[in-house]
Amino acid sequence: MNALAATSRNFKQAAKLLGLDSKLEKSLLIPFREIKVECTIPKDDGTLASFVGFRVQHDNARGPMKGGIRYHHEVDPDEVNALAQLMTWKTAVANIPYGGAKGGIGCSPGELSISELERLTRVFTQKLHDCIGIHTDVPAPDMGTNSQTMAWILDEYSKFHGYSPAVVTGKPVDLGGSLGRDAATGRGVLFATEALLAEYGKSTSDQRFVIQGFGNVGSWAAQLISEAGGKVIAVSDVTGAVKNCNGLDIPKLVEHSMENRGVKGFSGGDALDPKLLLTEDCDVLVPAALGGVIKRENANDIRAKFIIEAANHPTDPEADEILSKKGVLILPDIFANSGGVTVSYFEWVQRVLNRRAPHGFRTFFAGFVRSSNRLNPQLSSLVYYRPHLQSLAATQEYPRVHVG
Repeated sequence: MNALAATSRNFKQAAKLLGLDSKLEKSLLIPFREIKVECTIPKDDGTLASFVGFRVQHDNARGPMKGGIRYHHEVDPDEVNALAQLMTWKTAVANIPYGGAKGGIGCSPGELSISELERLTRVFTQKLHDCIGIHTDVPAPDMGTNSQTMAWILDEYSKFHGYSPAVVTGKPVDLGGSLGRDAATGRGVLFATEALLAEYGKSTSDQRFVIQGFGNVGSWAAQLISEAGGKVIAVSDVTGAVKNCNGLDIPKLVEHSMENRGVKGFSGGDALDPKLLLTEDCDVLVPAALGGVIKRENANDIRAKFIIEAANHPTDPEADEILSKKGVLILPDIFANSGGVTVSYFEWVQRVLNRRAPHGFRTFFAGFVRSSNRLNPQLSSLVYYRPHLQSLAATQEYPRVHVG
């Protein structure tokens, strides 16, 4: 199912359960602003290359809009729109005073040199600089981008608006970034998993994990789960998949992946068809790659008891219904992978307000799981959208959050 259609379907279901006013429901489905720009750059060989970039600003009712920028060849307007909408719900669930946004450029970053990526990022920033800002829209890294990308955006934006270290998060520490930001999303996945398992009388050390995706989120989740005693028996990335029923040596796999640009060829396990990874026998399945990977076609074959959505919208609504009937418990993405935006908020606060980062990262995840489990499981979609929707339904307005 199309990413935007899936996200909108989940929202409409939650709105129906809430009895949300139809006018408010419609306004929340329509983004605040959609931006599409052409980015033409000279390549290293002297030729010109053109790319299309997007930024969707979904909602600013709770504060400045927030969301990553991804570089991937499958970036398109519907995907960016869906991800921006999810960011609105995610920041509300995390109780962070942000709205939602998302951006991206349709490109294959692995086929571009460092200098080409820098030129592309700077041109993209030149086209967007009047639409982002410290109190307006704060980008961050996402798939295919990193702290260096954020440094380029900061530098280019500052040429127009003066030095503005709070305009992006996920920066290098030397430029005002936050310690631990690289691992934040993966660490949040661990904390969310621990909190969920504890509610069912289980611990991480008792479980077998399968992780799809070994990029930033997947690799950090694997490392931290392994350190917590969990047995990671299979992982995959774009190069292939590897399995070891006795548990993979994650530190060695990380080293191998860095040296070989992927998990393929790792000697500490057996090669596995990546298409079969999601249906491997395990206790906990962690999709940490692209969206829409768990579908109606493969949902019946999934053998995991728990699914932790480390990726954005990895489960289609039809698959959701099938898995629910099977008794599989899914921890949704807008909660499970909210560690990244939580630490991004800490970084933003430090740069804007000169405050120390607040505490309670782990406590947030445990408290949320306890409160959501008190509700009927059929109302799961309601609880994840409730914080944002109830505040809007009460006011019927879009109050601004002024900072500084």
